[in-house]
Amino acid sequence: MLNGMKPRRFWPILLLIIFSFACALLGEPERPQVPTPAPALPTLPPVEISVQEALAAGQTLPVLDGNSGSIGGGGGAAAAVQTGQVVPAVDPEILSLLNEVSQQNLQAYVQTLSGFGTRHPFSDTQSEQFGVGAARRWLFREFETVGRGRLQVRFDDFTLNPASSGGFAFPQQNVIATLPGNGSYPGTIVLMAHYDSRTIDPFDGQSSAPGATDNASGVAILLEIARLMSGRTWNQTIIFAAFAAEELQTQGSRHFVTNAFATGLQIDFAINNDIVGGRAGTPQAVRLFSPGPDLSVSRQFARYFHYINALYAPDFQIILEDGGDRPQRYSDHREFFAVGIPALRLTEPNEDTSVQHTSRDTFDRLDYGYMVQITRLNLAVLANLAGAPARPESPIIAPMATPGSYLLTWPKDNAAAGYVFSFRRPGIPHYEAFYYVTAEQAGNIALNGLDPQARYAFSMAALDSSGRLSGFSPETILGPP
Repeated sequence: MLNGMKPRRFWPILLLIIFSFACALLGEPERPQVPTPAPALPTLPPVEISVQEALAAGQTLPVLDGNSGSIGGGGGAAAAVQTGQVVPAVDPEILSLLNEVSQQNLQAYVQTLSGFGTRHPFSDTQSEQFGVGAARRWLFREFETVGRGRLQVRFDDFTLNPASSGGFAFPQQNVIATLPGNGSYPGTIVLMAHYDSRTIDPFDGQSSAPGATDNASGVAILLEIARLMSGRTWNQTIIFAAFAAEELQTQGSRHFVTNAFATGLQIDFAINNDIVGGRAGTPQAVRLFSPGPDLSVSRQFARYFHYINALYAPDFQIILEDGGDRPQRYSDHREFFAVGIPALRLTEPNEDTSVQHTSRDTFDRLDYGYMVQITRLNLAVLANLAGAPARPESPIIAPMATPGSYLLTWPKDNAAAGYVFSFRRPGIPHYEAFYYVTAEQAGNIALNGLDPQARYAFSMAALDSSGRLSGFSPETILGPP
């Protein structure tokens, strides 16, 4: 007996102990799973927003003046309509970056690239002083230097297509430098410039082709912005792309874009600087080329560029050009907009075609003060895009019973301090009326007060607490067909 127990009481207890021990070793027998009901989401009424009376009455909307940076007739507030305190603003950190742009660096970069004699795709690849090989190896090392360990630099190899290269199939290399973002958003921004040069004969790889404004100027801006942005952390990944063989039907950028699609790289925006060196007397302006139609993603990106310029450099004029490029001309951005990526080209306002593609396109002809302005413009746009919350998707828009009223719903971004609503009359090349909401108001908006007889191109962007502005969602037409 155990502790005075009688035998008939001992066996049931012993069997219970053995059974419990076996369950512990083998695990509990599988039980049918009863699904746990999901917690019910609270049904909150939407935030009611009435757009200004001017919109409802169909009056002339306030217009952002690209030269003065103001809204409405020469002065006025920074916003047409707003609620709360979160509005686009000049961010002190971005402003400090703009003030660090070095004219001396820009000139040194152009002078070095011009000093290789020619950067034609058919030129020498072995020399360290002359030809395209020396130029691309210097570019690789320079990206590593300015990146201070933060830029991931690589050669992107491809072979020329003989059909576009006079029957030759020479190997080529793009130089790609990637600055990884620290956010969870997968999209990237590409800042590009081509580094090859040419003479009048597009297949002459031996004659002098210093290519200072076309396009050492664009590559110099690429390097200077890479230097400045590598010293800080950004939400979104930036790719600095120095493309080869642009002068031979944009073969370097075509190879890059093809690979991007094959590998699933998501490119949100692409900016091309080509012929941006200026010269003595160059107006303080830049031409911005974007292909239509009015609602195209590239044209929408041009409006964003125009707005950021008015915010950070109101004395520098952007000339919005209706077209992908100058007549009968092309550059690397065309490979991006051809596949639906928002892409732009920046070019000086008055090109000197008498020196382009000749030995007279030398570094001493350029206006480096002008190049500082172009660099700052690119930098302000890039820093806003990469430093702001991610570009929001278009909200779900449902017409409400009252004409001119809509219900807007979208998932809020935790990184956003607020959102901007844009109302633009189709055909107007720039943004017009803005309305702002805070993060607390966002996500479920009942919008009313729009003229039911008018049409508006509606889009939305996110803001952070410093006033950095994301890219805008694709435009949606509100109003009658």
